[in-house]
Amino acid sequence: MVQKIAVIDYGMGNLRSVSKAVEYVADGAEVQVSSDPRYIGEADRVVFPGQGAARDCMLAISDHHLNQAVLSAAANKPFLGICMGMQVLLRRSEENGGTELLGLFDGEVRRFDNLPLGDNGLPLKIPHMGWSQVRQEQEHPLWNGIDDGSRFYFVHSYRVMPEDASLVAATTDYGVRFTCAIARDNVFATQFHPEKSADAGLQLLRNFVNWQP
Repeated sequence: MVQKIAVIDYGMGNLRSVSKAVEYVADGAEVQVSSDPRYIGEADRVVFPGQGAARDCMLAISDHHLNQAVLSAAANKPFLGICMGMQVLLRRSEENGGTELLGLFDGEVRRFDNLPLGDNGLPLKIPHMGWSQVRQEQEHPLWNGIDDGSRFYFVHSYRVMPEDASLVAATTDYGVRFTCAIARDNVFATQFHPEKSADAGLQLLRNFVNWQP
């Protein structure tokens, strides 16, 4: 039977690059960008990408009637969140004076503030944009074949701060050390963009496609 992989479309995110990267590693699976809760519910595994502002993201999810579809997928099948697709899994963002998120995990999303000077003597820029080393903080099947300290591509101004330290799957340094991947049960989510992260990113996506949590 052909595996079905849904890439959730709620109107925000670089969906084409995500879907094409998943197709590349998915060995004949049916990869479909979809905003249909029924298709998402029937899929064997789900990718939840996103970018932009937290409040706009939550409004778009609600407008597409996808709140329950996202939470159900995260509860029942292999689930990969990417960038904003990780941030909204937490309870609250400080953006716009406070934005309530999906609340799958306890914790907040906070802006990078008061960063130290970089190696050039100038303040580190926000957003954090470009390639950074990722330190694996726990063993996980999605790290298979990926060297600890591999570089992944980031673009973001906010960072997740989960209350439960056991969620932290990886960290990155950008003036401060911050959580850049979380994992629990069938959920894995990254602040970086695996679809833009060359061989290491493709390996992570390949691992996800074959993951049996």
